[in-house]
Amino acid sequence: MSKYADGLGERRRRSMGFFTRPSIAGLTPVHDNRSDPTMLKKKRRPASFFTAAPDLELDRAQLKNSRTSDETVATPRARPRTLLKSGRPSSIFGSLRSVHSVEDDDKCSSPVSRTPSIEEEASDPSRTVVGGRNVLRHGEVQTTGGMFRKRKEYLVLTETHLVRFKNQSRASEMFPSIPASLGRSNTMRHASTTSVGSAQDLQSVHSHSSADSNFGISLDHIIAVYKLEDGKPFFSVEVSHLDEGNHASALILQLNDPREAELWLTSIRATALKARLQDPDPFTPQSVEYIARLLELECDYEPLQFRIFKVVQRASNKSSGRSSSDDLQKLSSTVCYLAFGMHKLHLIPLPKQAPRTSSPSLTDLNSRACFGITTLTSISVNPSDDAFELVFRKPLCHSQSLHLASLSSSDIALWLRQAVEYLRPEWIEQPLTLYGLRGLEDDILPVDSDAEDHKCFDRTLIAYCAAYGIDTSNICYMINYMAEDAPQFELLAPANARRPKYSALELIAVLRALRYNESFRSISFRSISLDVLHGLRDIYGTEHVPWTTRSGMPLNIKGQGQTSLLVQEVRALALKSKRLRRMDFSFCITRKPRDDDGGIRDPGCGIAEALFPLCRKQLTNVDWIVLSGIELGESDLDYLVDAAVEKACHFRALEISRCGLTDRSMQLILNAMLSQDNTMESIDISGNLARLSPSTFQGQIGHFGFIRKINFSRVHRTSGPEPLIAPETLLTWRLEELNLSETQVNEQTVDSISAYLASSKSDTLRELRLNQCGLTSKDVAVFMHSMTREPGKARNLHLHVSENRLEKDHGQLVRAVAHGLTPSHLTMKMVEYQKEDHFRELVQALRKNTTLKYLDISKASLPYDASDDTCEALQLMFAENETLEELDISGEHAHLEVAKFGIGLNHALTGLEKNKALKILRIEYQKLGLQGAGTLSSVLERNTTLREIYCEHNDINLQGLTVLVNGLASNNTVLYLPSMGDDHIESLQTVEHEVKSIRSDNAPHPSRGPVRRTLAAVSSKSSKSTPHQPVYTEQDIQAAVRLIDDKWERQTKRLEFYLARNLNLAEGIPMPSLAGEEIERPLTATSLGGILEKVKTESTPTIEKELIFGADLSEKIGFSIGDVSESAISDHELHI
Repeated sequence: MSKYADGLGERRRRSMGFFTRPSIAGLTPVHDNRSDPTMLKKKRRPASFFTAAPDLELDRAQLKNSRTSDETVATPRARPRTLLKSGRPSSIFGSLRSVHSVEDDDKCSSPVSRTPSIEEEASDPSRTVVGGRNVLRHGEVQTTGGMFRKRKEYLVLTETHLVRFKNQSRASEMFPSIPASLGRSNTMRHASTTSVGSAQDLQSVHSHSSADSNFGISLDHIIAVYKLEDGKPFFSVEVSHLDEGNHASALILQLNDPREAELWLTSIRATALKARLQDPDPFTPQSVEYIARLLELECDYEPLQFRIFKVVQRASNKSSGRSSSDDLQKLSSTVCYLAFGMHKLHLIPLPKQAPRTSSPSLTDLNSRACFGITTLTSISVNPSDDAFELVFRKPLCHSQSLHLASLSSSDIALWLRQAVEYLRPEWIEQPLTLYGLRGLEDDILPVDSDAEDHKCFDRTLIAYCAAYGIDTSNICYMINYMAEDAPQFELLAPANARRPKYSALELIAVLRALRYNESFRSISFRSISLDVLHGLRDIYGTEHVPWTTRSGMPLNIKGQGQTSLLVQEVRALALKSKRLRRMDFSFCITRKPRDDDGGIRDPGCGIAEALFPLCRKQLTNVDWIVLSGIELGESDLDYLVDAAVEKACHFRALEISRCGLTDRSMQLILNAMLSQDNTMESIDISGNLARLSPSTFQGQIGHFGFIRKINFSRVHRTSGPEPLIAPETLLTWRLEELNLSETQVNEQTVDSISAYLASSKSDTLRELRLNQCGLTSKDVAVFMHSMTREPGKARNLHLHVSENRLEKDHGQLVRAVAHGLTPSHLTMKMVEYQKEDHFRELVQALRKNTTLKYLDISKASLPYDASDDTCEALQLMFAENETLEELDISGEHAHLEVAKFGIGLNHALTGLEKNKALKILRIEYQKLGLQGAGTLSSVLERNTTLREIYCEHNDINLQGLTVLVNGLASNNTVLYLPSMGDDHIESLQTVEHEVKSIRSDNAPHPSRGPVRRTLAAVSSKSSKSTPHQPVYTEQDIQAAVRLIDDKWERQTKRLEFYLARNLNLAEGIPMPSLAGEEIERPLTATSLGGILEKVKTESTPTIEKELIFGADLSEKIGFSIGDVSESAISDHELHI
């Protein structure tokens, strides 16, 4: 809601007369030529907030004629003089669609020049000047035409011109209605009298040879009429205008009587405004083209939002009352263009010389200034003249003031206010102060924020980025529609990997773009560093400080204006949105609370200060707050406890995992949260230092009767036989998630959980996490028996029992799996099997299981590679299991530990050819190699149910990728297959390393690597009399790497084509076959011999190697390709 300081009360009405501001719908377009649609300038942006004005289309012939006319006027030769030159109003309305060239434009030297002396010319009575028939005002005034050049002149104001004479008698000769006597009454002097000039006088008006045409100022050339601030001891009025040569000029009227000055100002201003509105073509096509090109260079041109005004940049010696403001021009007034772009306001000086091309000069680019529309903080319009002031301010910067003047000051204010509304359509209260603009809000057209996704969030974010000088491509985010409180906005890490943290301005732009946005129910900054805003204060202004609620109620929080930007922006998010319910700040603040030192209190993390006072006063709907990973200080605890004890806060969740809470702070929070017993749905106190006493903890946690999610992972408890959570407490809840991972679970706790699983109260439970809890297979089997309602019928529950001691009592777990007592989802990662027989028994049980849909046994560790019996059991399980839809049997490759099944897994995978249920297969880090790629290719050719295969990090080289893609060509159901990006990089590095090794040392070293083992093995069969040894330069190495890279890229494109084909087929869209596609032989152009031969024959010879043409491969790599069979090369295939 804008503020007004014009003292005109709350009543709004439209005033009529010369100064009535036309509504947006009534603004007249400049041109309306729709005959040639090819002349339109194509743009991709959607329609703007402006009314559907006709398009501006300029004919080429018209442009040529206009260019010729302008060049004629701009020539230095004597030009015809006339008082009836067609005027140019100072505003352009309507859309710009097509402009084609830039030629001669309005010329102006900055600062403005003064009107030359007329003493000599006026002394000749034979020269006649008539500016219109009606004399509206006349009188003697003192004028200033330059430094220390003051003279008394007699001015006559008609309906078309302001005419200057040396004295009254000269004026009376031209206008008989003006008496020759100097002593006539004031009433007669001020009256509007009709002139009765002769026919000869009227003829002189239209004559191009009139020598006295420079005595008059055409009213449609006037740009602004305003009072001078430093005109003492006179009351001065400046009339800024363009002369016949389109140069900027100024006439200063100095009067002793303030009422006389006011009458002259009002009369000239009203008549000039009337003359301006009568001309529908305010700008030449060349001017429009010139300005449009400048905006295009700024990437800020949009036809539907493009507006141009001529303004005067006023000299301002008067202090603006703001000590931090920058007055951009203090010495002299300047005439320039004010242009509206998509996101910025551009101040462009008139060109000093006519441009010859459509491209602006470097001088034009350097002399202009632009200001982000979203940084506009104040619009002040003087109702008594044409002066107005615009104030802009970026965060953490001083404000910048533009002192301007224009006959279109009210229109400029209107369009600015509309542009602000367009860029921030969701903002109910704009951070913009308006002065002297009564009834402006009534003329603002409503903006449809539903025209774009997410209430025009992108539009607002881009506008802030443009105003702050930020690269929008660095800001990454996603909208999660699967979250609990969806849709959820999630800010992601910056796109620039070299700068892993966002800057202060980038974060401010995102936060302000989210303010007032009602399309998101959740906002997440998880793992995004906000440290740069912590403790950062903007001392230069408070226009963005949230002083009121969304409904306009005063906030009344002590010290609101002195808080950091982090507190202000986060508070504004929670305060200005009614739909926002959840805010996630996990791991956003990395600072550590400091101990009290000399009585200085730690300020806290800032998040608690921003949110909890609002919750305490019920000023926000945010009731799910995530502070995990932020160490809370004493001040944070104070804010949290003060809000939690208020029952009216209605907290739904408080997640304070890994917040460094001690025994005292944990008890303080738990006791305070008892007031939220009827609304609390989730509590997360995992990973803190506090030790919980089960006896005390039961009394606290038992009060929450509507808990749905509990996370007590990594919780320390005091020793004792009591269960951490008693069965009586569990049976009062209808949990959906229970997480006790990394918390020691004793036998009593196992019994308590089993009792809960057996009860109907647990039917809502969907996820049970018991990772690294010291459980045995017996305990897991007990859980499975307890949760099963009917043997053979799966319960919709995901059970996590990873990293437990499942080797103990393993037989009970195997029997539970075989009898179908498992839930629908089971995760058993990182299980260390001391005996391979136990793992084989589990696989055989999975072969019989009919309840599991999801199984994760990744990173399972066997004492050695899987035996033939185990691999045979895996093959049968793959072939015969009819319920498993997603399987993860990935291995692990770390520096200290490697977990894989061995080469026998390649044979086991052949069972997937007969599988009819599996949809997703994850098999990473198993070192499948080329043989495994061939097996997967065979599976792809025969399996019709697989949808996704994740097989990266398996040492699959270019030949293996080619085999996989060939298999995919025969498959119409797989929708995802990786392009092996990491394997690609590893292959290139391997080739480069091995070729360098060959170049540095010609002697064979079988222990160095697979490439050299191959060369050594084959070279023994070659002729010992070979005189030449291979010589490889750095050029050869790079060429070989590029060749492999090109071939890999080709296979990647084939892979993308087949995946897109399968996706379209799944959607029912037929796809044509790939033109010229055929199954490629993986051996062709993939062996090192072929690559080196191609490199040697095609590379440019250098001084480092002799030129060898026609030599066979034995002279290049030390063996004859004819002596080696194709199968031998396949057996020793190089890893490339």
